[in-house]
Amino acid sequence: MTERLNAYINSLDKGNSEFLNSIEREAHKQYVPIIRPETQRFLKLILAMQKPERILEIGTAVGFSTLLLAEYNPVPCKIVTIENYEKRIPLARANFEKAGRTEQITLLAGDARIVLPSLRESFDFIFLDAAKGQYIHFLPELIRLLADGGTLVSDNVLQEGDVIESHFAVTRRNRTIHKRMRAYLYEVMHHEELTGDVLPIGDGLAVCTRKRKEKASECPGTNTKKETGTGGADEASGIAASGKQP
Repeated sequence: MTERLNAYINSLDKGNSEFLNSIEREAHKQYVPIIRPETQRFLKLILAMQKPERILEIGTAVGFSTLLLAEYNPVPCKIVTIENYEKRIPLARANFEKAGRTEQITLLAGDARIVLPSLRESFDFIFLDAAKGQYIHFLPELIRLLADGGTLVSDNVLQEGDVIESHFAVTRRNRTIHKRMRAYLYEVMHHEELTGDVLPIGDGLAVCTRKRKEKASECPGTNTKKETGTGGADEASGIAASGKQP
């Protein structure tokens, strides 16, 4: 998409609340990364469509995206967000308090590689926006925590276009991240429990949903075939256990 076309689409945006705008302005002053306008709009759309009641976010920063998820979800929800950078945690907590959402949002401080295995309840929606080189390491726990029919959105997966480059065309200091991101995208696109796509929104979004368990078509010992002249046996059905450990 050309910059001119992208600018036009952004000009159609209705924008955010003044409180979110103030957080975004302050974040830019402090050089804190904030999700792009295109990504903000996409998240609002997903929230409106799916209405998740339990949300997990990895990468709180100063709480901008967390509060956007809380504010634009049309249904009451609980949000758990994880942040490892100590200097940003007090800023995020202060923003949650100013927004009056401390009862709704739980901020867990620490490395997501350690925090994620401690979580037990499943989530309808997971937003991943953390250290890009760690995405592949987070994935097994994210799949475990994602409810059947739930959605996983991973931000910044195209790495400003570097992801399509040869390993040797990427600067040496970025090669590990490049390799791990390509591995992550392959896994989310080929995982047997996920259905998804990579979208050229912002710096790239990998959007996946966890397949729902199939309904049992018949019970052992029950004949579900219709006989001539009969109404047929009732078909027993049920939903397989969702596997919600959290």
